[in-house]
Amino acid sequence: MSDKNLLDIIFKAQKIAFQNNPMPSAQERIDNLNTLEQGILKYKDDFIASANMDFGCRCADETMIAELIPSVENIRHIKKNVKRWMKPSLRKTGILFQPAKAMVVYQPLGIVGIITPWNYPVYLSIGPLAGALGAGNRAIIRMSKNTPETAKTLKAMIAECFEQDHVAVMTADEGSGSDFSKQKWDHLVFTGSTSVGRQVMKAASLNLTPVTLELGGKSPAIISKNFPMQAAAERIAFGKIFNMGQTCVAPDYVLCPRVKVNQFVKCFSASISKMYPTMRDNLQYTSIINEHEHLRLQQILDDARKKGSEIITLNPKQEPYDSINSTWHNSNKMAVTLLLNVTDQMVVMQEEIFGPLLPVIAYDKPEDAIEFVNSRPKPLALYYFDYDSRQVDYLLAHTHSGGVLINDTLAHVPQDDLPFGGIGDSGMGQYHGHEGFLNFSKAKGVLVKPRFNSGKFVYPPYGKMLHRFLYKIFLG
Repeated sequence: MSDKNLLDIIFKAQKIAFQNNPMPSAQERIDNLNTLEQGILKYKDDFIASANMDFGCRCADETMIAELIPSVENIRHIKKNVKRWMKPSLRKTGILFQPAKAMVVYQPLGIVGIITPWNYPVYLSIGPLAGALGAGNRAIIRMSKNTPETAKTLKAMIAECFEQDHVAVMTADEGSGSDFSKQKWDHLVFTGSTSVGRQVMKAASLNLTPVTLELGGKSPAIISKNFPMQAAAERIAFGKIFNMGQTCVAPDYVLCPRVKVNQFVKCFSASISKMYPTMRDNLQYTSIINEHEHLRLQQILDDARKKGSEIITLNPKQEPYDSINSTWHNSNKMAVTLLLNVTDQMVVMQEEIFGPLLPVIAYDKPEDAIEFVNSRPKPLALYYFDYDSRQVDYLLAHTHSGGVLINDTLAHVPQDDLPFGGIGDSGMGQYHGHEGFLNFSKAKGVLVKPRFNSGKFVYPPYGKMLHRFLYKIFLG
């Protein structure tokens, strides 16, 4: 059996199963979510071990904090609210059409395809899956080739929890991403790079498949002139180095008041040293996922160095480090690196970094920082550090981004009652919380007329007194 046939078989089985149960009850959905939650809790240690194997060194705490806890909390949030979300929404009926009742019924879409990236393979599988199940759908997940061990674990967990005609997982060696994207999904979710997102959307367009694209991009962190620098640097350091910067909403570059750049460098360096006093053999210091990604980051750094950037390598204990190849003893671990005096001609300012490199850009006026952000593609996240509510309101009104977090980094993503999604080059559509339920549902407008038919009074022949009266009332 070919991999394409395997996908077709599972897809057709799910289609038949959905047709036999096109509107699962609230209790059925809650039961499915309970099953998913219990599966995660049972396999939590396996997920931690698998992620560590895939990355070469993936901090167990990062897997728990960023993947397992938010996955479980997301499921619990949906369980708590799904009955309320499912209720038909009553709407007003125009006076011309009275008596009648108008409402919106939220109906499952059908079969949802989920293409998962490698950086958070559990959370970015379970998040869309929980939303799809909460909305009454069935789903097939395609895992990344870069996380084969996590894919095996997730596949085993899902197979234990669900029949294949309800939820299924396909590993990267069980079919191409192109074939997956071209399937006639009722909805397709893709998380990954902007370039691949364009390919996925093009493939989905052949079937007019609606898509949710979570694409990342270059998310800026702006520090206002009056914000305490140590606090800003510490929070940016955590957001940048969590999962070693391999996060779609990691701060990609910092906009800092020109007179405070040196202070930021000092405070940021101190924060990194405190969090990671050693790096080379520190099991809490996550590795770059593989050699390919490590080489890509080396090339970005080399390009910046050759074009005049000042490179500041942070290595608190001065452990022997190969600065040419940016690594410790042939591993894929990479030192946190600040880049000053960067220009738009450098690759580091043209592409999403997705690693522990952080450009620091000086600005003179707040308006300059906002203009810098607005002159570039709209980011998935925007971080702003300022306790002045007037300045915060100004920034919110004068910038566009997928989401905004004031005075911290990353923490907006696992807020289950907030929508999460990009805009422009950083994506389209959104999920999480109620918006996720709506994203995976068809909001079907329904108008119910009673026995009495008021509409007959405007039937032809036209020109009757009632027609003239209506035209006078509504059109003047």
